[in-house]
Amino acid sequence: MLQNRETITQRKDGRFMGRFIIDHESNGKPVYQYVYGKTYEETEQKLRIAREIESQFLSGRCVTIYKVYGEWLNAIVNRVKESTYANYTMKFEKHILPVFGDMLCTEVTSAKINAFIKDKMDSGLSAGYVRDLFAVFKALLIYAQEEYNIKLSLKNVSLPKAEKKKSPKMSDEQQKKLVGYVKNHIDLTGLGVLLSLFMGLRIGELCGLKWGDIDLVHKILRINRTVQRICKQNGSRKTMLIVTAPKSSNSRRCIAIPDFLMPYLLAFKGSDNDYILSGSEKIIEPRTMQYRYKKILEAADIESSNYHKLRATFATNCIENGFDVKTLSCVLGHSSVTLTLERYVRPSRQYERRMMNSLSARM
Repeated sequence: MLQNRETITQRKDGRFMGRFIIDHESNGKPVYQYVYGKTYEETEQKLRIAREIESQFLSGRCVTIYKVYGEWLNAIVNRVKESTYANYTMKFEKHILPVFGDMLCTEVTSAKINAFIKDKMDSGLSAGYVRDLFAVFKALLIYAQEEYNIKLSLKNVSLPKAEKKKSPKMSDEQQKKLVGYVKNHIDLTGLGVLLSLFMGLRIGELCGLKWGDIDLVHKILRINRTVQRICKQNGSRKTMLIVTAPKSSNSRRCIAIPDFLMPYLLAFKGSDNDYILSGSEKIIEPRTMQYRYKKILEAADIESSNYHKLRATFATNCIENGFDVKTLSCVLGHSSVTLTLERYVRPSRQYERRMMNSLSARM
């Protein structure tokens, strides 16, 4: 007998049986695990191996979500972008850890996650955002399962359905007013607006654009970087501005420059290392560009909207003017044609009617 916890005895059939305590029932009665061997030495070795395995398993029963969170961050820090890492930490520290942080991993159940999801939906978060919260939490739970041999079932988690809303475009009248105003008051900010409206640039890509990225001879614009403001990784609410690689490998792309933009680009051409929006090596960050854009809308007597609406307008205009979707997807830097169709393409009613009437015109 080993400290009244493990024993090895010989059975009537000649085999040896080893047992050790793995748990206790609610009434205090011990729960045993058994191993068998032909000899005492074989049984003792099996008992030692079983104890080590069970010890590792039991250690997982006592690990908290907060402890696994720290380990998981260390595991992913070198394989995700800085902005992605900051996004994950924000979601955990703002939403997930306050609810689950002190909870043992083995205490996490589908029912508790469903209650968490309902609470977040009731607080006004969108279905898409709540699904994103679960996705990052699930990644951590999978890590816990693999590292600590914890059995967690998530098959009964019920996720809200996220509506795939297409980004609305500017009306034709608004576009004419905007372009007319920008042309009459052309400056570097206005040039940036034209690049987004007629080339589909994201605001972060525009802020990261340098004159060296533009080949005026071959009329090509290259997207090599993006500018973002992210939360710092020290747990504070402070943010920092970063210049990083584009959103994805598909986002690093070359785009043909429309001929009518060439005179404006030639007029403002600066040194290769200067950012286009500032005309110097100083970065104009996205929220500053967003503010300047809204001032332009106000001056042009156009309803205020988010800067991203320019990109949505470009995408819809392309489809309405006969762009094939595959080409448009490449210009936008999307990973798939499906993403382009689901996110941006929503032809106007006038275009729809024109296409419907074109069928009868062929008869």
